[in-house]
Amino acid sequence: MCAVFGILGEYDEQKAKKALSLLAHRGPDFCAVVQRKNLFFAHQRLSIIDTSSASNQPLSHEKILLSFNGEIYNFKELREELKGGFDFKTQSEGEVIIAAYVKWGVDFVKHLRGMFAIALLDDETLYLFRDRLGKKPLFYMHDKSFIFASEIKALIPFLQKIEMDEDALLGYLSFLAPAPPFTFFKNIKKLSAGEYLVFKNSNVEIKRYFDLLDVKPNIITNRDEAVFMLEKLLEESIKIRLNADVPMASLLSGGIDSATINAYALKGGVNLQTYTLGYKEFSKYDERQNARESAELLGVKNKQIEISQNEFLEALEKTLDTLDEPLNDPAAVPLYLLFEEIKKDGIKVVLSGEGSDELFLGYRQYFEFLDIQNLTKLKNKNWLSNYFHSNFSQNREWERYKRVFDNTLLFRTSGENFTDLQKNALMRRNVRDNESLKYINSYRERFEASAHTDESIWYSYIDLNLFQAEHFLTKLDRVSMAHSIESRTPFLDHKLASAVFGIDPKLRYEDGVTKSLLKSIAKPHLNEKILSRKKKGFSNPYMEYLVNSKKIELIKEVNKQTGMFKKEALDEQIQKASSGGFKQHIWGLYVLSVWIKKYLL
Repeated sequence: MCAVFGILGEYDEQKAKKALSLLAHRGPDFCAVVQRKNLFFAHQRLSIIDTSSASNQPLSHEKILLSFNGEIYNFKELREELKGGFDFKTQSEGEVIIAAYVKWGVDFVKHLRGMFAIALLDDETLYLFRDRLGKKPLFYMHDKSFIFASEIKALIPFLQKIEMDEDALLGYLSFLAPAPPFTFFKNIKKLSAGEYLVFKNSNVEIKRYFDLLDVKPNIITNRDEAVFMLEKLLEESIKIRLNADVPMASLLSGGIDSATINAYALKGGVNLQTYTLGYKEFSKYDERQNARESAELLGVKNKQIEISQNEFLEALEKTLDTLDEPLNDPAAVPLYLLFEEIKKDGIKVVLSGEGSDELFLGYRQYFEFLDIQNLTKLKNKNWLSNYFHSNFSQNREWERYKRVFDNTLLFRTSGENFTDLQKNALMRRNVRDNESLKYINSYRERFEASAHTDESIWYSYIDLNLFQAEHFLTKLDRVSMAHSIESRTPFLDHKLASAVFGIDPKLRYEDGVTKSLLKSIAKPHLNEKILSRKKKGFSNPYMEYLVNSKKIELIKEVNKQTGMFKKEALDEQIQKASSGGFKQHIWGLYVLSVWIKKYLL
């Protein structure tokens, strides 16, 4: 795992090198720059595969330059396929990417299996590629020069003025993270999962090269056949992610996802060191006992890390700085501390279970939404629509039924936080109902134009593109790379994900059991206790810490200076959060307040 960075156009050498140094944590093993007039093309390397200096980047071939962040798991197979038409001089993945580009042009990206952010300069044309499911980030800005980077922090020095992007703010309040292409820094953009950018003759063009909805629906309608196929793909996905020339480990909770990864790793002959997090003062959030039982069943080593309120609070500022912009995920802080401990043990690669819930319907609310969705079939809904409009409530259930009776989009990601009406009640600006659809309309339009009609596919599709790619995967990438650790997510293999989209959707939910197909796959490897455990998630006592430390008061202090929110409404929400309600809403406002204080006040 590494960092890419580059400038096309005029630049100040000292400023460019200083900006590049801000990415050193992503690639501490080697740094190199190709530099000439109107070009600064750089790479920070974290050596995982072929740690020799021959694989250092940027790589060059004739008029081609490459800076690449990620892992291409099928690079050996591609190398074998391409060797007849390309004179390979290294064993690196990067050279395989160049050879693939030479043969297939921009379609080379369709041959890659892995996670990546790729910058490829062919003479005067620059291509930027973000992997299919958004595991690796890629940001850019275009002012007098075109600049790109793996993290926002390397682009901030080039802004003439720091201003907050209003679309990023509203998207963040709605969906926990800004929706592409927006970031909180006006004029800094990000690529979406499955997109690539072409910069030529000072023009920027964004194109899409992959979409899960391109998979033909209902290819498989038999449950046993689906389980058999998905089991093979999951086993293969885990196996290819066990290849590394450095020490590896795995996160282990008490749930099925991490246990399945470790079970298949063992089947492949790899016994991974596992890590679990616990909380000193709040045992109700603790998964250490369940993880210990899973480790004993599997026969893997388990190291348990305990953190306290003081440790959480001490790491809070560092974690939020690492993220660069507001991200409403309180699990980022304990995860940051966990990776800090993992690094001390010399681990450079960690496997994690992201994506399983979205693919296999692991959230109970998916089933609740499918049930409510049936109400759209009611022929006479006008009275109910009028009733709900006349009896406003901030309750989530009220909002769901109101949408059904209004014939508006019901499901808008599992990460939906503030509804538009909640924002309107809180903010000192007018927010129209359904205004937030602006940030997901392009996804919905693609869904409605596809051959897929089952709403559960929409749930998975929008969650993989936003809730995962811009929220969970953003968190995982930043906090792991802050400690120079590569994170791998076997459930988010594009072949596995595509296969799930190709089966009869009812096979995922018809029995009313969360992760039903995954449980069938894992049943031969895990006991019933693990398979039937209630999902706990990566929960933690963040609100208790925020209230006990009085850091929550920062929200009010910043609001006094900005006037962004109505004082009475804000006080009411803070009070509700202090007693257990609207917790993630208030955490999001706290993270936002920290960012505003740092960059705007």
